[in-house]
Amino acid sequence: MISKEELDALAEAITRSVLARLESEQAAELACSCHGMASSHCPNLIRGLVDGGAERLGLHAGPQHGGTGLGRMIDHTLLKPDATESQIRKLCEEAAQHGFATVCINPTWVRLAARLLRGTEVGVCTVVGFPLGANTSDVKIYETRRALFDGATEIDMVINVGALKSKDYALVESDILGVVCCTKEAGALSKVIIETALLDQEEKIKASTLAAAAGADFVKTSTGFGPGGATVEDVTLMRQVVGEKMGIKAAGGVRDAVTAAEMVKAGATRIGASAGVRIVQEAGAKPASSSDTY
Repeated sequence: MISKEELDALAEAITRSVLARLESEQAAELACSCHGMASSHCPNLIRGLVDGGAERLGLHAGPQHGGTGLGRMIDHTLLKPDATESQIRKLCEEAAQHGFATVCINPTWVRLAARLLRGTEVGVCTVVGFPLGANTSDVKIYETRRALFDGATEIDMVINVGALKSKDYALVESDILGVVCCTKEAGALSKVIIETALLDQEEKIKASTLAAAAGADFVKTSTGFGPGGATVEDVTLMRQVVGEKMGIKAAGGVRDAVTAAEMVKAGATRIGASAGVRIVQEAGAKPASSSDTY
């Protein structure tokens, strides 16, 4: 097993390399006049496609459920602590109607959602170590196994943010790895929430690197309960760090089709949103048909 010192040195080397690359790219690339961001990420480039009902948006490679349309990229989310059974039932109904990738719900609702969505193409996503990430690793593993037993097909786990900021990278990676091993055994997907709003740029790079090293399927921006949500800049950075083979989930503050399109353009392959219905309606996305398959 790699030592803590070797892991720290590797993280530092990757961080320096990515920062140097970013600096050179920023110096070479002009900003668009309309948004003040890199011209290659200007949302106007794809806004017309989304508003016109485009079913494919030139996505980066990454694990996701099959089918077509923007809806297949959305985790239809309800994580409020006061969510009721009737609201969860409505969430599942909307997810099936619009062909969303999953419903993303608190663990207590997984068994109900799995039953309601049986026979559909909608997966059941739940959260682990949520929303602070400060649970011990053995508790996160238990949460994961119980959620998988109840019918979850995707697990969104929160990293140990305090350990990351303390530069205990071995602990962060082993914490992620415990959850990832459980999901791989069950044939489920894992997403690692790094809570970008609490991190500086170097910490975002290191967190994304550690998630990739642990074999996670996705790295995810935010819980939606932190001081900020997904940004184009963070998604772009995460894509540059993890490359093309890993999924990226943009979550927190994505409430309309234009914002969703900006995240996709930046490299997101999954969108976490409570406004999923509004997003697909604005984008003109078609509900999934019975011929859509995984």
